[in-house]
Amino acid sequence: MKNQYYVYIITNKAKRVLYTGVTNNLRKRIYEHKEKLIEGFSRRYNLSKLVYFEICEDVQNAICREKQIKSGSRQMKIDLINSVNNKWRDLYRDL
Repeated sequence: MKNQYYVYIITNKAKRVLYTGVTNNLRKRIYEHKEKLIEGFSRRYNLSKLVYFEICEDVQNAICREKQIKSGSRQMKIDLINSVNNKWRDLYRDL
């Protein structure tokens, strides 16, 4: 079985801050964000709501896509989220 990698976007309840990350275990990583087990940006801004993710088959592609999303404007990220999750529902429950 091939490894899967995930590029994801999380936000806070107010949807004011967006964070883009990459992981090979999305369920575990989002749990860590929700439980504030990770020091840094997501903990400081209370980011725990998974609003977007993509699956990549290759780690290099996942990292490249993460950088592409991070370098985009806030509006581009909002449009990306709205294209698959226009209600900004927390997708964690569906994993």
